[in-house]
Amino acid sequence: MTPTATPFTHTSANGLTITGRRNTPYTPAAAAQVPLVIAVHGGTYTSEYFDIPGYSLLERAASLGVPVIAVDRPGYLGSTHVEPGESIILANAEALDRVIGELWQQHGDGHAGVFLIGHSIGGAVVTAVAARETAWPLLGIAVSGCLLQVPDGPRLAFDALPDILMIDLPGPMKDSVMFGPAWTHDTAMPELSHSSGTSVPRAELIDINNGWIGRVRSVNAQVKVPVHARQGEFDALWITDAGQAADYAASFTAAPVVDGRLVRNAGHCVDFHHAGAALQLSQLAFALECSVAKQDAA
Repeated sequence: MTPTATPFTHTSANGLTITGRRNTPYTPAAAAQVPLVIAVHGGTYTSEYFDIPGYSLLERAASLGVPVIAVDRPGYLGSTHVEPGESIILANAEALDRVIGELWQQHGDGHAGVFLIGHSIGGAVVTAVAARETAWPLLGIAVSGCLLQVPDGPRLAFDALPDILMIDLPGPMKDSVMFGPAWTHDTAMPELSHSSGTSVPRAELIDINNGWIGRVRSVNAQVKVPVHARQGEFDALWITDAGQAADYAASFTAAPVVDGRLVRNAGHCVDFHHAGAALQLSQLAFALECSVAKQDAA
């Protein structure tokens, strides 16, 4: 089987190139009640993370008439690198803010607004975008694989990475932290996910495990749109329990609605576990609710 979406390339007015993939809704729903969804992948994955056959967010959304554009973040595949500056996560957010505005102008005609879905580092980027004053209509966000604290082991290990631009994480090491116990996912996983894997900017691994931890609460507190947050019960990259999930949700103090909790029987990449279908349908339902709320308020 092959991924279900169509590759695309977008060059921003400032010369930034972003690659990715987009779906084609089978039966487009009433555009005014449907968002344009932008999906943002995490570290070590590409936009194909959202389009693995049998686990595809783009495919599920297409069946519901919801358009989704999954972008390759700066530095991934054909997307232009950005200078990390103080924080590569914030630099990603600044770059994608402009790109999403242009995608909205090109593909958003008649839709209720933009809804962002982000996983892991992509979830941090999505949150940072939502904390900005966007010039395009943001309806809400859904994040997974993001909390408030990381274990000392991974943090210290990432600090010790060689000082090179891109890092290739060994496959067995990566799978051990991205997936829960064997009984939480199909036997085809993790191997089926490997086609979406790639190298990761070293600056991202340093930032998410150090700088981001110091600023996540202040960034979350600036988000003023509805928030959907999910965290796999067996996520090895964060200090993960029900209390941490609740504390993370509570940090969105300015959001009008926050729906946050743990996902039982899943690891970091919830999408690739038995719980993945329920996660994606929940995210899409939340996005549709945000669209309807926007129209009802108009």
